Amino acid sequence: MIEFRKDLFADERDDDLNEIGKPTRRQDIPGHVTGRSPFFDDHLFDGLLHMRCARSPHHHARIRRIDTSAAQQMPGVVRVLTGRDVPVNLNTLLSLLDFGLDDEPILSDKKVAYRGEPVAAVIARTEAEARAAAAAVQVDWEVLPHVLDVEEAIKPGAPAVLDIYPSNKFVYHGKYDHQKLRYGDVDRALAEADNVVEGRYQMSPIEQAPIETCGAIAAPEQNDRYVCYTSTQALFFSLGTAAKVLSMPSSRLHFVGGTVGGGFGGKVDSIHEPLAILGAMLTGRPVKYAWDRAEEMQVGAPRGAERWYITDGVTNDGRIVARKFTGYFDAGAYTRLSSYAIIKGVGHLPGPYTIPNVSANVYCVYTNRTPATAMRGFGITGVDFAIEAHMDKVAEAVGMNPVDLRILNAYRDGDMKAHRRVAKNCALIECAQVVAEKAGITLSPEMKAASSLKDGGGARGQLPAHTVTDEDGRVTGFQATSYARKDGAETGATQAPARPSPPAAPRPELAPHTPQT
Repeated sequence: MIEFRKDLFADERDDDLNEIGKPTRRQDIPGHVTGRSPFFDDHLFDGLLHMRCARSPHHHARIRRIDTSAAQQMPGVVRVLTGRDVPVNLNTLLSLLDFGLDDEPILSDKKVAYRGEPVAAVIARTEAEARAAAAAVQVDWEVLPHVLDVEEAIKPGAPAVLDIYPSNKFVYHGKYDHQKLRYGDVDRALAEADNVVEGRYQMSPIEQAPIETCGAIAAPEQNDRYVCYTSTQALFFSLGTAAKVLSMPSSRLHFVGGTVGGGFGGKVDSIHEPLAILGAMLTGRPVKYAWDRAEEMQVGAPRGAERWYITDGVTNDGRIVARKFTGYFDAGAYTRLSSYAIIKGVGHLPGPYTIPNVSANVYCVYTNRTPATAMRGFGITGVDFAIEAHMDKVAEAVGMNPVDLRILNAYRDGDMKAHRRVAKNCALIECAQVVAEKAGITLSPEMKAASSLKDGGGARGQLPAHTVTDEDGRVTGFQATSYARKDGAETGATQAPARPSPPAAPRPELAPHTPQT
């Protein structure tokens, strides 16, 4: 039986871990096993209409013309929407936090940047009629060169995925084309190391594949409001996004969440809610917009692909004295949450290890792939895979037990991290020791006796002498105000132009619809 080290976190919790090992019933289990848990798709309305999108067959193309006339004449069609029907047809998911530039159309009307990008939305009486009419939408395409690899995308002359980011790299705060970490003198430490170990690690996109596909149902309510039943994992995020895209006060929107039939991060992008509500606004009837399984797999935003290059300087006895990262995060065609994922990833470097010299350059790169989004620890999971795969490679290079190597280099309480924060409440050593015991891995006596509570701090808790800091311990030149502001006004950088005021949303006089009883 594993003995938990409660003393390691005694000052951070007041529980006694009494629930572990006991069959505690989840609160939502009765509803799940009896079929009474309400999902968004369970909200049926009289006169419910269905929405399907016409999508691009190309990775990258300019739109010369969209002809919806044939689709509008199809049986059961009530309305066909294009980009000109969307009050604010450009958004970026983190604009609610004033982070990044609006880059993604709700319905593309000028150019598409990935295969499957929507260009028109058909609203019809049945899903089959909407699907047939969407196939009848005609688009005159000018096919453009595309790029699918992150390193190819940032080479000179590569096709520009987005006009506002012509170098195919996200720009942080109006001036930085990557996230950077500097600690110590990596180049010198690598030159002096006994061994230099290099590795390249690639993670592919991963679809969350929820049992319930993404979707929403919207309907007019009383008092010029609209209700939206949605599968979103981020209810207020989706509410704010819909209010922005539809150019209306959030007080006119009534969002109802509930049971999410699997999400894992893939239901935060607020794709369905604005279009479903717009459909309800323009038709005066309830509208359902939900992906089928093929759409979920093709255009549902996955965890983004990542590529990492890691170079370690290692002594013959296994101490890692330098670690250098170059990372590329594949955002796909639009930003969504990828720029934030990189901030998380860089904040995690160099992993849970005390390394006196660390350097990292990490890029958020645009390609003509499906836009990426959140998935279970996104920003951390990929680089963790790279780090731990690299640790095994280092262990092999120096002829060392890989668990011994991890314990030798692990954080101990009092150590200084590369982000200039003192490590505390560390537990990797104890976890590794338990894993070794359970897996039958023989540790060296020294590593078996190691502890996170001893041998840390001291020289390990000091900033390297060659790390340039100011009197407050910050890197010289760092200004929190300028770093946090997109326009870089504090350092004299060119201020980003203000976003134009969005046009007023249509406010049709519509009769409300009520759910069936």
